[in-house]
Amino acid sequence: MIGVLSYQGDVREHLAAVEAAGARAVPVKLPGQLAGLAGLIIPGGESTTIGKLMTHFGMDRAIRERYEQGMALFGTCAGLILMAREIEGSEQPRLGLMDITARRNAFGRQVQSFETDLEVPDLGGGPLRAVFIRAPYISSAGEGVHVMASFNDRIVLARQGRLLAAAFHPELVGETRLHRYFLDIATGKV
Repeated sequence: MIGVLSYQGDVREHLAAVEAAGARAVPVKLPGQLAGLAGLIIPGGESTTIGKLMTHFGMDRAIRERYEQGMALFGTCAGLILMAREIEGSEQPRLGLMDITARRNAFGRQVQSFETDLEVPDLGGGPLRAVFIRAPYISSAGEGVHVMASFNDRIVLARQGRLLAAAFHPELVGETRLHRYFLDIATGKV
């Protein structure tokens, strides 16, 4: 079973993508709802607000504890920022689990949002359509981080063990390869 943190963002779209990828998906807001999950998706939205809500409800500690117990995490857009160990120019609340540095709003404002195709050899099946909305990118990655895709020499998709981070919104493109890949991470298949 895969949870989707349900404070903001494309919660419904992530739930649908997980179901289409072949797993049961549930919305999650409180620490007790993390029990029994193989993985948790942290969707886009406003990373400072989501971080404050996680702290308020004790989800930051609970997510870290469940991660230490084996739960996988998939952060998209704001979720990538919240998973990062460092955030350029910000001391906002975060999980700090992934050995990356994130740069917020790195591709510009809302009106500069765009779609593009990314080459992601780990997924197979040709280019992956990616939607970037006020997107971050990974400005640096530690030795244990596997870079899966870049756009204009900026890292936009990476994995570190049970952690997967995308700077874009895979839930908006109508295909499930990245969600299926996360399910494989969560169940220990890759």
